[in-house]
Amino acid sequence: MRATVLRAGRMVVRDDVEEPRPGPGQVLVGVKACGICGSDLHFAAHGDTMLRLGRDMEGMPPIDADIDLAGDVFMGHEFSAEVLEAGPGTDAPPPGTVVTSLPVLLSGGSVTPIVYSNHVIGGFAERMLLSAPLLLPVPNGLDPRHAALTEPMAVGLHAVNRSAIGRGETALVIGCGPIGIAIIAALRLRGVEHIVASDFSVKRRQLAELMGAHETVDPAEASPFTAGPAVVFEAVGVPGILNDVLRRSPQGTRVIVAGVCMEPDTVLPFFGAAKEISISFVYAYDPAEFAESLRAIADGDIDVAPLITGEVGLDGIAAAFDELADPDRHCKILVTP
Repeated sequence: MRATVLRAGRMVVRDDVEEPRPGPGQVLVGVKACGICGSDLHFAAHGDTMLRLGRDMEGMPPIDADIDLAGDVFMGHEFSAEVLEAGPGTDAPPPGTVVTSLPVLLSGGSVTPIVYSNHVIGGFAERMLLSAPLLLPVPNGLDPRHAALTEPMAVGLHAVNRSAIGRGETALVIGCGPIGIAIIAALRLRGVEHIVASDFSVKRRQLAELMGAHETVDPAEASPFTAGPAVVFEAVGVPGILNDVLRRSPQGTRVIVAGVCMEPDTVLPFFGAAKEISISFVYAYDPAEFAESLRAIADGDIDVAPLITGEVGLDGIAAAFDELADPDRHCKILVTP
């Protein structure tokens, strides 16, 4: 079987991957489409740092602690697929059913994320295993390429849900990459009446408008904070942004940090204390938000088609990783094995 793997920091195609066999409670699926996530790019470039931080973090189970970067790493967690075969004694949708799923593989008593692994095959492959209890059939004849964007849309929905924003409150989204765009789509889904989007990129601002932003701002030309946002969504994830948000936000602002900064950062607590700003950090989503995102896409409440700016096969993933470094060139590239 063919799959593209991370090897020594580069994406490499393999033709000799062992065919996965579904066990009890699992299904073998043929991958229809898989999105390339910003976290995939970051792991390819800084996997050692991500693993180290995961090991250092307390208060939750270790994250990806068993990954060996000296070996091949399977990736791809934004996928849709077609059911091919169910494991022994498994109740699953019939073969031919197009599905998506939370990126988690259940095996006996173990729970393994389908994100980065030396052993669990992800969506950058011809076939992979999924957990039958977690499958969501794709409804309404939805294009499998669009269904593959359920996962990133769920990230945006989770951020909006955590903000508890009201329809009449002003939202400011800083950064219109895939996470920011997903937040904008979720804000529009929730009926928020004033959505401001800020990004230096002209193309990203145009996409933000297309996805539901009522107003866009080039921060090089004007301050996006003049709109008086009640809720600010930070979707950039680089050092310095959070402190700038605290310094410039109105009194009583709720700040939702959705951009994942992997480097040390400095904030001046006085800014937040003096203005009684609340800060919440968000990550991923829950199963209900994942299912709601799929329904919203299938029902036409969220149109993800404009996000897809490229499509490659397994052989084109390495070049796609390079191209996604340019914010004016792409938003989401799909892999269609």
